[in-house]
Amino acid sequence: MSILKVLSFGFIGAILYLNVAIAHDMVPTYPKWRVSSYENVLVTTIEMFNKREDVDYYEIGVFDKNFNPVPFVSSYKIMKLDYLKHVTFDVYIGKEDAYHAYYICSKSKLRKEDTTRTAVSSKICSRFK
Repeated sequence: MSILKVLSFGFIGAILYLNVAIAHDMVPTYPKWRVSSYENVLVTTIEMFNKREDVDYYEIGVFDKNFNPVPFVSSYKIMKLDYLKHVTFDVYIGKEDAYHAYYICSKSKLRKEDTTRTAVSSKICSRFK
């Protein structure tokens, strides 16, 4: 294997490692709506894990194919999630709105007072099946 290939694999590996190191996790990757205990309301359960030491808050959103917001209800729209902690929560949506829901996303919320270093906001989306 040539030195150029070794260097390119090393560079790609480093980029992937750094990208994973600054992200957060949200599962399942392909959530499914199920019937809730409320009439004409569907629910899905999401779990998030915070791998970012510099972020404590995350915003949740449900979107259509064009990333337009779709109305939903959850215990959390903006949640506090400490470093290396996880949270499980339910997301509720009206049956009619569920047909338009294509993505559920979580976005890291950066603090304005943290101006001493460059910060990168992360956004992770799961697609409904």
